[in-house]
Amino acid sequence: MKRLMTTLAAVAGLAALTAPAHAMDAAAAKALAQKSACMSCHAVDKKMVGPAYKAVAEKYKGMKPEELAASIKKGGAGKWGPVPMPAQAALSDADAKTLAEWILAGAPDK
Repeated sequence: MKRLMTTLAAVAGLAALTAPAHAMDAAAAKALAQKSACMSCHAVDKKMVGPAYKAVAEKYKGMKPEELAASIKKGGAGKWGPVPMPAQAALSDADAKTLAEWILAGAPDK
């Protein structure tokens, strides 16, 4: 029994180390993307005016959310073709980070 408890404690500790600092609310992030008009140019799994969020997640795998959040706020051109992404400067830093975390996770529904 003691061995089982030690093993369970080790597994729980490992899970805590690999879990994100806070759980992402995917539904809230998706609602934020819709409210912020991101979904006018982007879709989760298909290219529209801009790339699919799943393609962004793949290209920027390993990127820190803060870096993508800064790119979202700044806008840009040339990373995904000739159509520029307008700056989203009106987004708060917190909202931009929420969107970045959601996008980097592959834009999950849940």
